[in-house]
Amino acid sequence: MPDASVLVSRRTRRRAPGWLWSAMVASVAAAGALTGLDLVGRPAAPPLLRASFVGSRAVPEVRLAATPVLAPPPVRRGPIDVPADPYAPEEIVEIGTIEIPRLEVRQRLMHGVTLRNIDLGPSQWPGSAGVGEAGNMVVAGHRVTHSRPFRNIDQLVAGDEVVVTARDRRATYRVTSSFVVLPDRTDIANPTAAPTLTLFACHPPGSARQRYVVRAELVTASAV
Repeated sequence: MPDASVLVSRRTRRRAPGWLWSAMVASVAAAGALTGLDLVGRPAAPPLLRASFVGSRAVPEVRLAATPVLAPPPVRRGPIDVPADPYAPEEIVEIGTIEIPRLEVRQRLMHGVTLRNIDLGPSQWPGSAGVGEAGNMVVAGHRVTHSRPFRNIDQLVAGDEVVVTARDRRATYRVTSSFVVLPDRTDIANPTAAPTLTLFACHPPGSARQRYVVRAELVTASAV
């Protein structure tokens, strides 16, 4: 790039008012910034170190800090308050599917804690871990009513697989244990350190005296 003295002649400089001369120099500097050269044709400083011209006064360019990435709000993990009314108002939400090959079960997976969702298919408890996540993903289902997805849940044995697909994630879990608890044992939904799947339903079939619980550990998880 030619020297600034060539672009703006001395004659022009002598005739131009001071404020106009400053503006012309600023224009030349701006052109240099675009070409990577300074006012006398030398390589300019890196962009973040250059000065921005406002009128005739150079203002140092300020390096802006990177935009902070805000962490998502914490998601509640563990037991949630189950309403006394099993049909309490609750949004009906379908989030994916659940498959239990040994029982020939393939059902849509809902998301909710009331019968408004559980009547439509196995339902993930709000606040429990997501598909393939560290923590405890808790799913409730019926045994003798509606589509009876968990009718034979007591036939699952260690090693059987459960496949859950929801919210762009697919995970395969392997059954590790099963047991029976009383209805007030909400600790079955407590968080776990390892990625875990907990299925539960009323027990025995046709009664709500107890709960049959199946625990499974994560085998694989991937995006879909």
